[in-house]
Amino acid sequence: MSAAASGTHPSQAPDTHVRVPDGGGCGADHASSEVRRVLDRVGDKWSALILGTLSSGPLRFTELLHGISGISQRMLTLNLRQLERDGLVSRTVHAVVPPRVDYELTDLGRTLLPPVLALVEWAMENTEEIQGHRERFDAQADDRG
Repeated sequence: MSAAASGTHPSQAPDTHVRVPDGGGCGADHASSEVRRVLDRVGDKWSALILGTLSSGPLRFTELLHGISGISQRMLTLNLRQLERDGLVSRTVHAVVPPRVDYELTDLGRTLLPPVLALVEWAMENTEEIQGHRERFDAQADDRG
């Protein structure tokens, strides 16, 4: 349904909590370099998967590693460090033998869960349709030569 048909202005997002900048769009032309860095971090595929995996509570490194398909130990380490640096994940070292390290979402990290999980849910719901579009596009590209 178009914005006109729904009775809303195009820059208003009905029934959502998304703030749309005046004039429409996402405001990317006015985004500071800091905002872009935050979006780079939270929009990264591994960060989103790590945050989503930690949504159920604290996990050990090996639990995260086994719970996120396709991530290498190095990528998990690098991403956890960045998420900790940004204040989204906390790291707790327990003085036991063998050493135990737990990772969990901080209060700030928990505020990020609703949009991250909504994006993951959207991706899961639309993966097949997107794959179909890709296949049709690729077939047309092959026909064009």
